[in-house]
Amino acid sequence: VQLQASGGGLVQAGGSLRLSCAASGRTFSSYLMGWFRQAPGKEREFVARINRNGVSTYYADSVKGRFTISRDNAKNTVYLQMNSLKPEDTSVYYCAASSIYSTFPTQYNYWGQGTLVTVSS
Repeated sequence: VQLQASGGGLVQAGGSLRLSCAASGRTFSSYLMGWFRQAPGKEREFVARINRNGVSTYYADSVKGRFTISRDNAKNTVYLQMNSLKPEDTSVYYCAASSIYSTFPTQYNYWGQGTLVTVSS
């Protein structure tokens, strides 16, 4: 599966952004999907994940209550709604697909190219 992330940009603290990740291929619904982020000089970190039918989700403590992951299997797309953004959320955000429900980036087989989110104070 090929993934294409979009929706990043510059936003003021307290603002919102919605990231999208469009997948190619007919097997999107068979994958568990995740969002990760990586700030300059830091390791890639888990943000959120969602199971195949979108019923089960899980979030990093740092974004819980502010971010929402969702998916539309008919559109082969996974979303990340980000509210109440903080300067520390500034990162390149990546979507990824896995056959394992995991928070570890090494267990995700397919990755999008990343989209930059910058939150100004």
